[in-house]
Amino acid sequence: MGLIKEPLDVDFFVEPKLLSDKERKMISEFIKVSNKQNLKKAERKKDNLSHNKINTGTGRNVLIA
Repeated sequence: MGLIKEPLDVDFFVEPKLLSDKERKMISEFIKVSNKQNLKKAERKKDNLSHNKINTGTGRNVLIA
């Protein structure tokens, strides 16, 4: 997504729109679900990386592709 450049001779006025309780709850629920999914993905990625390492005894771990 790019930036929108404002023309020099035009002023934009944006007024805040208050959310209804229903809209606020829907957004809150979406954020909760999204955070849970992202956490699961991060945990899977962390598990996959730790399972693919071999300790060589030299203090360095080697990643198996």
